[in-house]
Amino acid sequence: MSGLRTAAETAIHQCLGLEAGESCAIVTDDEREPIGTALYEVASEITDDAVIVRYPPGETHGGEPPEPVAAAMAGADVVLAPTTKSLSHTRARTEANEAGARVATLPGITEDVFTTGLDADYDSIAANCDAVREQVAEADDIRVTTDSGTDVTFGVGDREWLSDTGIVREPGAMSNLPAGEVFISPETADGTFVVDGTMMPHGLLEDSQTLSFEVEDGFVTGISDDDIREEVEDAAEAVGDAAYNLAELGIGTNVAVTDLVGSVLLDEKAGGTVHIAIGDDAGIGGETDAPIHLDGIIREPTVFADGTPIDLPVSDD
Repeated sequence: MSGLRTAAETAIHQCLGLEAGESCAIVTDDEREPIGTALYEVASEITDDAVIVRYPPGETHGGEPPEPVAAAMAGADVVLAPTTKSLSHTRARTEANEAGARVATLPGITEDVFTTGLDADYDSIAANCDAVREQVAEADDIRVTTDSGTDVTFGVGDREWLSDTGIVREPGAMSNLPAGEVFISPETADGTFVVDGTMMPHGLLEDSQTLSFEVEDGFVTGISDDDIREEVEDAAEAVGDAAYNLAELGIGTNVAVTDLVGSVLLDEKAGGTVHIAIGDDAGIGGETDAPIHLDGIIREPTVFADGTPIDLPVSDD
């Protein structure tokens, strides 16, 4: 429990900066209760207005939580959400931010990822985010290639690059924890991307295993994997083509993550990786509502901003 306690202190004190007099809602589920409890115990030592809200694990990443959970989030100054399924791309999270809450989501967090992923220099992560954003901010097109077959070009359009630094100190701010990425919801995309790192429901892929996706005009038109195709098709029954939306391009900036471990939450932050997501992007600057948001992590990419390769953060190890 001491490891959970230390990580919880980092999250509450360094990342969120919770102060006496502020309200804090810890949102968790039946499978992540020890992490939620550790965060609640630290928060309750700072403020008398701390609550912990627990509910059954959601069915999909990006699925809305029960209404009482959403209400607790919208009514708090600070929200931390260690949950099995991601609340990052939900209306509940968006509405909490719009109400002024500082929100940190911890989707799919495990005790190991919590204790190791919060052991990081968040000032360094923020500096890496700034360096990447400077290189891509003015580009119209971003191209990603890899030796494993990825060659996909994203049209940025009027969308804005965002940073996930882990420092959540301003009203309305939001971040993942563990943190470390620069990301955007592109207006369009065309090409092929090949996931060779981590993607659910598979977790960490075997050395010879890859998942291939064809993209045209901003929508995924081909999926090589049966399990992922079925998940997207199930979502499409509810929302149509929105389920196939090419939702996100992200660049990892956390050089403390030196090895992929099979956790999307941690692996997508690894310095020198790229991740591409399918489904919902309304919470990150896009216009598509979908009940899924599936990230796939790509190893050793080359990223071009208007044809110029950019420098990616990588570990010195």
